[in-house]
Amino acid sequence: MFRSGAVVVAAVGVLALTGCGAQNSGGAAPEATGDATTTAPGVTADATTPAPKATAHAATPAPGVTADATTPTPEASASSSAPTPVPVADPDQKLVSLIISGGFAGVSRQVVLRGDGTVHARDNGGSTTRHLRTAEFTRLRTLLGDPALDEVPDVTVDTGAADLFQYRLHVDGRTVTTDRSAAHPALDRLIDALSAFLPKG
Repeated sequence: MFRSGAVVVAAVGVLALTGCGAQNSGGAAPEATGDATTTAPGVTADATTPAPKATAHAATPAPGVTADATTPTPEASASSSAPTPVPVADPDQKLVSLIISGGFAGVSRQVVLRGDGTVHARDNGGSTTRHLRTAEFTRLRTLLGDPALDEVPDVTVDTGAADLFQYRLHVDGRTVTTDRSAAHPALDRLIDALSAFLPKG
């Protein structure tokens, strides 16, 4: 009896000690906290988030466009070939003369522009002389200075059309003959401007 009771007492003691150890062990275990992820003072939690990488889209030139800032624009290139008034070396200089002939009636007309700004025009029935205003004179000289005139053929005549007028211009040592059967805008503008000075009627 004694030995059996001692065994019971010993077993109870072991259980008690085991329970205490477990309780002490459980109490000493630190509670789960966010300390492991706690950030240092002054550092926010999103500091570990990688910042978006800067892209080079803003500096990437558009297709077909170079980064050379010195490349001239089309407008700048075009302006360099704009017509400029031909210079006047002498007031008596004959800048241009236009002779119109032909047609069924056999007309003979002439217009001469001189360096002093005068226009002499004659038709079958009479003649006139006009002294041009500065703007008019500059306009005619600008038409004469159109680079496109250099591309006009010396002769443009439709030999199959006998009733067309012929226009013969003498300008800067060159003679151009046309019946206007083909369009040459620079030449046509000059002919129209000079023909406007012919006597009416």
